[in-house]
Amino acid sequence: MKITEAERDSFYKVLFSRRDVRREFLPTPISDDVLNRILLAAHHAPSVGFMQPWDFIVVSSEETKKSIKQGFQEANQQSAEMFESDRKEKYQTLKLEGIEEAPIGICLTCDRSRTGDVVLGRTIKPEMDLYSAVCAAQNLWLAARSENIGVGWVSILHDKVLRKSLNIPNNLEIIGYFCLGYVETFQETPDLERHGWQSRREVNNFIHFEKWQK
Repeated sequence: MKITEAERDSFYKVLFSRRDVRREFLPTPISDDVLNRILLAAHHAPSVGFMQPWDFIVVSSEETKKSIKQGFQEANQQSAEMFESDRKEKYQTLKLEGIEEAPIGICLTCDRSRTGDVVLGRTIKPEMDLYSAVCAAQNLWLAARSENIGVGWVSILHDKVLRKSLNIPNNLEIIGYFCLGYVETFQETPDLERHGWQSRREVNNFIHFEKWQK
């Protein structure tokens, strides 16, 4: 199936306008049809040995969100203490999640035993199943953006909080917790760039030909 020029341009538009959303969420509900399309797209990510190691836990309960938010607040305070002086002060001004504002949360896990101990393509690099699950996260993010739905990845959380709040078995690896919702607007630049935390680096500085170059 050949991709048309218009379809190609649409893909790049989605890719370059993807944002990590924290503050612009609207209370507008996400319909089951839209959510199912997003999850189906995530499920069509590439996976080592075609093991499809992911599971998706969909969260809409306010009580559950409150529990996860409390865990974030504790981890966020702990994280703030790792920075020094001006960097710490700047960190504390940033909004780094939308757990309670977003209508839906999705926790993505990885079952490393899904197709047995020996997996095609994972024999030498056993971590490839984790990378596969991260591909599912990227698919989810891009599919959501194509639906004009914002996504925020909340990484400032201890796994034990999600295990307790979502009853996640210890044999599953937790990849991430994502906040999903329609937004007021998608920002032109990433939040951390816009608020002076970090700027985007020039891609040419990271491209090497034939061998690593300093």
